[in-house]
Amino acid sequence: MAAGKRKHEDSSASDQNSTQESAKKKFTLEQKNYREWGVGDVCDFFSENGFNDLIPALKGQDVTGIALPGLTENHLEKLGVSQLGRRLKILQLLKDLQHSSLHLELKVFNDPIHGHIEVHPLCVKVIDTPQFQRLRYIKQLGACYFVFPGATSNRFEHCLGVCHLAGQLARALQLRQPELNITERDILCVEIAGLCHDLGHGPFSHMFDGLFIPMVRPDYKWKHEDTSVNMFDHLVRENGLEAEFEKYGLMEQDRKFIKEQIKGPLNDDKCSQWPYTGRSQEKSFLYEIVANKRNGIDVDKWDYFARDCHHLGINNIFDHSRFMKFARVIHVDGQLQICSRDKEVGNLYDMFYVRNTLHRRAYQHKVNKIAELMICEAFAKADDHIQLTGTNGKIFRISTAMDDMVAYTKLNDYIYHQILYSTEPELAEARGILQKVERRNLYKCVGQTLPNPNESYSSRDIPKYVREIIGCMSRKDLEPGEELLCEEDITLVMFNLDYGMKKKNPIDHVRFYQKGQPEVAIRVRKDQVSQMLPETFSEQVIRLLCKKTDPATLNVAIKAFRKWCAQKHLTTPKGGDIGAMELTPIKSIPLRILKTKDVQNRRARKSVAF
Repeated sequence: MAAGKRKHEDSSASDQNSTQESAKKKFTLEQKNYREWGVGDVCDFFSENGFNDLIPALKGQDVTGIALPGLTENHLEKLGVSQLGRRLKILQLLKDLQHSSLHLELKVFNDPIHGHIEVHPLCVKVIDTPQFQRLRYIKQLGACYFVFPGATSNRFEHCLGVCHLAGQLARALQLRQPELNITERDILCVEIAGLCHDLGHGPFSHMFDGLFIPMVRPDYKWKHEDTSVNMFDHLVRENGLEAEFEKYGLMEQDRKFIKEQIKGPLNDDKCSQWPYTGRSQEKSFLYEIVANKRNGIDVDKWDYFARDCHHLGINNIFDHSRFMKFARVIHVDGQLQICSRDKEVGNLYDMFYVRNTLHRRAYQHKVNKIAELMICEAFAKADDHIQLTGTNGKIFRISTAMDDMVAYTKLNDYIYHQILYSTEPELAEARGILQKVERRNLYKCVGQTLPNPNESYSSRDIPKYVREIIGCMSRKDLEPGEELLCEEDITLVMFNLDYGMKKKNPIDHVRFYQKGQPEVAIRVRKDQVSQMLPETFSEQVIRLLCKKTDPATLNVAIKAFRKWCAQKHLTTPKGGDIGAMELTPIKSIPLRILKTKDVQNRRARKSVAF
């Protein structure tokens, strides 16, 4: 009897010790960040959650905590987890582990467009660097602020918004289609790509790469995406973030994946069937989230549509959150693509219409483009006199700073005020141009014309066209007090308005699915949507600007431009700043018709009187 009692007491004590030991291990695991776990900690974690059979394989492969975010269903199958149900349970367990660990580390930003958004701690590390903070001082809308009082947003907040939307879309696909094996590591890479995609923008955003660089370095092929990739490498290296990336499971291959999302393929191997190295072809759809090279439907546009419309006071009729609800990944021509529900085709046409509206009403606004041109001319005249110190003390100009990331980090919109408030004699000419901008003494728009849809005018031939316009006027065409134009008096501006793919309809490059067949990708033709959609998706606009603002010169310019347009069979110029003659002449009405109408009017008045 006593022996049985002692045996029962020993068993109870052993169970109690085992429970205490288990609780101690669990407390220790909870105290440590899972990324700091060793092999033993990982084994304890799986043992606590009932996966003891996995422990030998984990020990054999030396799986530590830092590797857990990268585990996929295929990895688990190789580790010996043969049942699909158990693999899915483990993946959910790892997902919950990561979310619980991150919850206290996430930083919340209050964004005027997307509300309160949570930002991953690694993204915060990237944000808190001089290279990223530089984006606070680069206007998102360039010189639009000289036209629209609300156009004050900067690249900084746009990049935060793209980061947020990129994570949202990736998680929506992960939740809707677990078979895609989208890992938390994939999502983090997509978020960082969205965050860093505009690191390479120069002063006043697209004004710098679209107008200034072609003006001063016409033979230099450069895109801001190239510098975004270089700046990302510089940011990571300069701030010692390699260890932070590894802490969250991101290695060199993941950094390549981030850069490929921003720029596209990093090598020039056009013969390769799959040109990317960051992710395999099984994850091809991930490359369509931040910058979609296939059809232009991406989170970058979604943010700037919403943000720019908000600040410009223009209505945004596209709902990106609705697109996310119906987004689905389907096999198309051997690759996985992001597709949408067939009934959402109208919403996508609205998206491209918003893009066209923003260009027509804001981005290509005549005063905005005039201000940008004058600012670029000032920058060009100051280019040889503004010095930016780069790597090892090497000196760079405004137009060459993108060749060195140390120098480029110092280049932002401040350069405008540096020139404006300068006192150096060599900056007098540039300073004078910016003073004109400040006093609203801007160049005048003489008018704009539209070429035939089948014709195209090249911006490289602008000097030739200017000479042709000047040659349209002779001495005998001048009024008293007028003088012939010279090449310094006028300039042409050319731009295209389209749906993002030049003359192509971008919807032709989108695939859809039907409610009853969610795994089958289909096309939706334009005539199946509406008969009121555009027939052409691109048009060119040619705009003549006059740098002199006196009435005599403006009058000569508009007469010359009208003659040139007539010779080229272009539309009659309109939309200028000068109150010129009626564009469409009133047809003369025969006298007999006027008399007949007069008699009818008198009879009508008499009948009313009675």
